[in-house]
Amino acid sequence: MERRTVDDLGAVPGRGAVGEALTARATVDEQGIVSGWSAGAEHLLGYTPTQILGRPSASLLAEEPAASDLPPFPDLPRWHGTLALRHRDGHRVEAKVLAHHRTSYAGVRDWFLVSALSGARPHPDDDALALRGFLDSPCCATSVHDIDLRFRRSNRSSLGALGLSDDYLRGLRMTEAVDDPAIGEVERLMRLALETGEPQYLENHARAPGETHEHAWSVHLYRLEDEDGRVLGVASTGHDMTEQHWARTRLQLIAEAGRRIGSTLDVSRTAQELADVAVPDLADFMSVDLLVSLDEGGTSHAVEAEAPVGEERERPSEAPAPPRSLALRRIAHQSVYEGSPEAVVVPGEVDEYPEGSPPVESLRSGRAVLYRVTEPAIADWVAQDPLRTARIRDFGFHSAMTVPLSARGTTLGVAVFARHRHPDPFQQDDLVLAEELAARAAVCIDNALRYTRERGTAVTLQRSLLPQSLPEQAAVEVAFRYLPAGARAGVGGDWFDVIPLSGARVALVVGDVVGHGIHASATMGRLRTAVRTLADIDLPPDELLTHLDDMVARLATEAEGAERAAADGETTGDVGATCLYAVYDPVTRRCTLARAGHPLPVVVNPDGTVDLLDLPAGPPLGLGGLPFEALETELPEGSLLALYTDGLVESRGTDVDDGVDRLRRTLAAPAASLDALCDRVLAAVLPQRPTDDVALLVARPRALDADRVASWDVVPEPSAVAEARKNALRQLERWGLNDAAFVTELVVSELVTNAIRHAEPPVQLRLIHDRTLICEVSDASSTAPHMRRARAYDEGGRGLLLIAQLTQRWGTRPTPTGKTIWTEQTIEPDRR
Repeated sequence: MERRTVDDLGAVPGRGAVGEALTARATVDEQGIVSGWSAGAEHLLGYTPTQILGRPSASLLAEEPAASDLPPFPDLPRWHGTLALRHRDGHRVEAKVLAHHRTSYAGVRDWFLVSALSGARPHPDDDALALRGFLDSPCCATSVHDIDLRFRRSNRSSLGALGLSDDYLRGLRMTEAVDDPAIGEVERLMRLALETGEPQYLENHARAPGETHEHAWSVHLYRLEDEDGRVLGVASTGHDMTEQHWARTRLQLIAEAGRRIGSTLDVSRTAQELADVAVPDLADFMSVDLLVSLDEGGTSHAVEAEAPVGEERERPSEAPAPPRSLALRRIAHQSVYEGSPEAVVVPGEVDEYPEGSPPVESLRSGRAVLYRVTEPAIADWVAQDPLRTARIRDFGFHSAMTVPLSARGTTLGVAVFARHRHPDPFQQDDLVLAEELAARAAVCIDNALRYTRERGTAVTLQRSLLPQSLPEQAAVEVAFRYLPAGARAGVGGDWFDVIPLSGARVALVVGDVVGHGIHASATMGRLRTAVRTLADIDLPPDELLTHLDDMVARLATEAEGAERAAADGETTGDVGATCLYAVYDPVTRRCTLARAGHPLPVVVNPDGTVDLLDLPAGPPLGLGGLPFEALETELPEGSLLALYTDGLVESRGTDVDDGVDRLRRTLAAPAASLDALCDRVLAAVLPQRPTDDVALLVARPRALDADRVASWDVVPEPSAVAEARKNALRQLERWGLNDAAFVTELVVSELVTNAIRHAEPPVQLRLIHDRTLICEVSDASSTAPHMRRARAYDEGGRGLLLIAQLTQRWGTRPTPTGKTIWTEQTIEPDRR
C-alpha cells in the first residue's frame, strides 16, 4: 500500500493562502465523534465537511490501536504524537498531531486537533532566520563569549545597551567593556556556567554606559556546545526589567504602607510611619506638615480652593489684599542621611509658608504637583529663605513633589517628597504613588486626630469625675494610683473612692465600667455618684451592690432605647460594670466586703504573708436578679488591704494568674511608704503599654484606741435618761472635752428618750472620740426617725430639729439587730 507523510502531499496551498489552509484542524467531542473540519483537514485526508462531520473519528485511523497503547485521554490537558491516518482514496498518511483537551464557555468538553501541512522538515532559510532573530531582538540583550569569556558576537539590543559595535567589543571581557561593580558577579557566574554546564541566573542593577541612572536587569548565563558536546563558549542574555522592577517596587511600597502606616492612634507616630515608608524607596527626603489650627485646636480653618475654570472671584475695589501665608507645624520628617540634615524645620516647630510656595499651592488647590528645583515656583520661594537656598545647593536637590493630605473632605496638611541623592527626577508614576501613600496616611492621621480629640474629652471628663483628693479620715491610711489606658484602647471607666461613714468607719470602693471612651467615663461618673449616695444611707455592702445592680440594668435599658432612636447610627455600647465595696470599722477592726464580678482583694498580713480574700463571686453589675454575699473579716493592725481593677493584672498575652502572682510578690516586700509601694506595684506588674485602665487603692487599717470609745447599756425606763447623761458627761471630762458637754447632754437626752419611748430594747449608748465627737444610740427597732416641723403650740416634735442645728451632721443606719442613730460634733483638738 502506498504510504505518504504530510511532506509528500505536494498540493499544499501556496504561500499567499490564508493561514487556516496551511493547518489541518478538526474537533472531536468526548464521545469520539467528529464535530469540526477545516479546509486544511480536507486537503490532508480528502474528506469534505459534509462527508466526515458526525462520523466516528476512529474511522480515520489506518489501524485500530491496542487498548493498552492508549494514554489516559480523559485526564490529559494536551497530547501530541504521530498518527497513521487513512486518506479517503485509501492510502496511508502519517501526520504529526497536536491535540488540546479544552472546555467551552458552556462547559462542553472536546478535543481540538491540529497538524501542520507544511511539514516538519527544516527549511534552507531556517538558520538564517534564526540568526536574524537573534541579531535583531529588540528586547533581549544577548551576547556570545568564547571559553575565555571574551566577546565574539552581540545582537542589536546588546550593542545598544553596551554602546559599542562588535568591532570594538570583540576580544574584550565583560568587566572590561562595562565599568560597573555589578558586572564582576556576572562574569563570575559566566565562568561557573562554563565549568559546570549548569545555567546561572541573577538580577542586578547596573548603569548602562553613557547613562546616569541604573537599570534593573534579569540575566541568564548558559554554556554553548556543538552537536558533539564540544564546549564552544558561554552566552549571556539580559532582559531590561527596569519598568517592571519599579512597578513591583511601587506595589510593594503600597503594600508596606498598608501594613506599617496607622499602627497607632498617635498623630506624630502615624506621620513618621509615612515618612519611614517613603524614604529611601521613593524619596531621599520627606516631610509631613499639618495646619497649625488643626494640630492645636482640633479643627482646621477652611483652606480656600481655586475658583473653577472660567469663573473669577469678585475682587474688592480697594487695593488688593497682601499675599497670605499658611502656618504649618512639622510633625515628622525622614532622610537618607542620619539626623535629616537637609531639614530647615525641626519636628514640633511651626513655619510660615508664603503664598505661591509649592506647599501652599497644593493645599489651596487640593492637587499633588511635581516640580523641578529650577522652576520659578520653587526658585521664587526659596529666594526669600537663605537657609532653604543653602540646603538645596549643598545637598543637590533636583526635584520635589507636594501632596495635600486630605481625608473625609477636610484638608489636614501637606507631604513634601524630594530627591537629591537619587539621580532620576520624579516622574508622573512617582506622583501617583505619592498620592496613594498620602491618601492612606491622611485617613490614619485623621483617625488619630479624631481619637486625640475624643480621648482628650474623655480624659478631662474622667478626671473631673474621679476624686481629686481623698477625704480626711482616721480609719485607714490610703494611697492610690490611676492610669488611663494607652492610645489604642482609649480611656475606660475604672474608678475608685474613699467614703467616710458614720461611727468613724470608712468605705473603700473600686469599680470598672465595660468599654472605653466618653460613654464609659460618663457611666463611671453616674455609678460613682450612686455609690456615694447609697453609702450615705449606710447600706451594707451586699445591699448596696443589689441597688447598684438595679441601676446598671436601668442604664442598659436606656442605652438600648437611645441606640435604637439614634438617627446617625452611633452606638453607645454595652452597659455593665464590676465593683468591690468594703467597709472598715476601726473600733472593731472588722472589715465587711462584697464584690460584683470584680477581682479578689489582696491582704498583706503583719507577718508578711499575702492572701487573696476568698469573697463570694457575685455576678457583674447589670445582670439583675442574682444575689450578692458579703464577707466579714478582721484586719489586724499592721496589715494591708489592696483593691484594684483587672487592668493591673490582666493584659493581652499575659495570664491573669501570673499577674496576680506578681502583685502578691510585690506587695509582700516592705516599702518606705504606701506611695512608694504603689509605684513599685505599677513598675513590677504592669506591661510596658497597658491596654486597659488601671486603678489601684492600697489601705493600711488603723485601730481606734479602746480608751477613745465608751459604751453603756441603757435600761428601757424614763429614769435611765438622767443616768445616761451623767455617764456621758463624766466621759467627756475624762477626754478633756468639757466644751462639748452642753450639746452632748442635749443630744444624749433626746436620742435616749426617743429610743425608750418609740423603739424596742436593748438600747445602747456609745461615745467615740475621733476627729469628731460621735454619739450613737442603738436599739432593736428598724423604724427610722424623721425630722418634722412642730407647730406653734405643739409640746414636742422639735428634738431632731434641735439636734440638726447643734451638731455637724446626724443620721441613721441599719444594723443586723435594728438601727443606730448617730451625731457628729466638731471638737477642739485634744490638748492632753
